Formats: sequence, C-alpha cells, structure tokens
Amino acid sequence: MPTEFISVTFPNASTELNPIPGAGVDPDFLIRYARTLDDYAFNYTLVPYDSSWLDPFTIGATIAAVTKHLKVIIALRPNTLYPTVAAKALATLDQLSRGRAVVHFIAGGSDAEQAKEGDFLTKEQRYERLEDYIRILRRAWESPEPFDWDSKYYTFKQFSNVVRPVNGTIPVSVGGSSDDAYRVGGSLADIFGLWGEPLKETKDQIDRIYAEAEKAGRKDRPRIWVTFRPIVAETDELAWEKAHRTLEALKENGPKGRGKIPPNAPPPQNVGSQRLLEIAARGEVQDRALWYPTVTATNARGASTALVGSPKTIVDSLLDYVDLGAELISIRGYDNYNDVVDYGRYILPRVRAVLKEREGSSNTN
Repeated sequence: MPTEFISVTFPNASTELNPIPGAGVDPDFLIRYARTLDDYAFNYTLVPYDSSWLDPFTIGATIAAVTKHLKVIIALRPNTLYPTVAAKALATLDQLSRGRAVVHFIAGGSDAEQAKEGDFLTKEQRYERLEDYIRILRRAWESPEPFDWDSKYYTFKQFSNVVRPVNGTIPVSVGGSSDDAYRVGGSLADIFGLWGEPLKETKDQIDRIYAEAEKAGRKDRPRIWVTFRPIVAETDELAWEKAHRTLEALKENGPKGRGKIPPNAPPPQNVGSQRLLEIAARGEVQDRALWYPTVTATNARGASTALVGSPKTIVDSLLDYVDLGAELISIRGYDNYNDVVDYGRYILPRVRAVLKEREGSSNTN
C-alpha cells in the first residue's frame, strides 16, 4: 500500500508554545483545521484521548461531517466503553463518514491515569483485556448471528449487532513498546503505532512486531505507523534556530502547556517514554535530524521526538523510515495550524513525488 500521512486533531488554537488556559472546543477552528488537513491530502487525523479531555467520538463525527477524504482515528481506552457499545459507536461513525473510521487502542501506560476513570487493572491485565476487546469488536462487526461471550473481562449473552461497517470491518490500531504491546498488536492489529526512535531501534521494534505476527499464524502483518514532530524552515540553519526557540517555549510551558515539570518528576511508567528518555541520554541528535531535547523538556510525555531541518532534510529523514517499512507517517508540529500548512505545502508532496518516481523507475526495470 502507498505511504500515508497522519495528523492529530486540535479543537482550538491553543498550542504547547502559546497555551490558552481553559480553552475548550472552538467549532470554527476545528472545522478550519480539519478542512485544511483534507485540502492538503493528509490521509488520517488522530482524535486523542485523555481522562480530562474532550469526547473523541463527538469530535470525530464533526470532522467527518466537514471533510471528504480524511479518515478519522478514534483513540479509545477499553476501560471507558463496553466493547459491544464501542462496536456500534465505531460502526455508526463509519457509516456517517462513508467508511472513514479507524480505532486506535490505548491499553493504558499509567496506573495513575487509568485510576482516574476507575481502572485498577495491572498493565499485564490491561493488555489481556485489550486482546478480548479487539476480538469482540471484530466478532460484532462480522457476525450475522447473536453471540455469547464469557471471559475473564467480559461476559454477555446473545449480543446482536445490525450496525455494520461500510467495508465489513474497521481498521484496528495498537501502539506501544512493551512485550505485551508487541504480542497483542503483532497478533491482532491492522496497524501498529511507534514513536519516533532512531532507525536501528525502529527496525528492531518492527522486527519484533513482525515476529509476533508470524508466531500468531498471520499471513499478513500490521502496517507500521511512526510518529514525529518536525520543525521545518527554509534552510537547515533557520530550522535549528526555530528548534531552539521551540525548546525554550516547551521548557517554560511544560507538557501540553499545563505548567512546568515539577522538580524531580518521576519517570514515566510506560515503556515507550522510558525508551525515549534512554535514547535522549545518549545525545541530542540521532541519525540525520532526529532531535531529543524536546523529549527531555516534556519528560517524554506522548509523542515528543522532533525532526529538524529544511524540507529536503525532513523529507530525506521520513524516507529513511519508509525504507524501513513504515507505511504510515504521523507528523505534527508545535505551531499546530501553521505547521500543518507547511507540511502540506513542502513535505507531503515531496515525499509522494519521490515515492512516485521510485515506483516509475522500478516499473521500467
């Protein structure tokens, strides 16, 4: 399949560089942002989830209503919605969007965050539950007959679903960097999401995911999704100047613009963030332009590795990951709306042009 691009949905003009305290949904901004993604031919937008934040299904339905091609990735934690209800909700969104719904599962990387919504399972148990959850969703979307379920986490009798996805099913994405994530995502996911790590570490993770897919007896493999925060300017020199201005703003505002990181903040619990911090300790720049001070400035909260450079440097860096096997590239910046415009003008078309040229060359050989 061709390489595709993912962004992240922002419901208002607040950014990590210029946070707007207490900002909620700005319908005009949300619609403008979504239509800009559509106009610049982004393939997907992720609607994120946080225990204290907006409902992703409502935001996703709004995006679907005002766009024509953009696929909507709903981030979902299994503890927040019973799987039979989620099956219908996702299939409803899929019908409304004419087949543009995707679901990205978050098993839960922080005990404290999960506890905020009444989830006290261990990490291992959360992944066991996720495995059940995915199997129930697929059964609900595909089964023409009512069915029962009786497991450690879910029990129900004669559930019947008449809300069918447009294409028979909905793509399922799983992310993470733990053994449990590799096992569940490798065996069950259509898409596996990774944060931006150096090429060697990314290749190692892809090999692990593919090995789990083979171990599960799959004839296919999950599509690989890798996430970056590009900082782009006309030249490499200007991009690095911009990067250091960005870093200073991140240090001032803290994660997601909610205030500075407390002194001696504990390390993140999830393996993905721990890996990013370990790599950051090895040096600021990895490979061509993968920059890690943004990781340490935010304590590796979420996707935080930057790529820094001119459009050519960013394009070449992204193509390195495409060559590793990444079929989905997530790029979002720090100046949300303006970065989308820059990516749409200077990054996406150039990556696609190189790939098209390669395809043409291979067809003539």
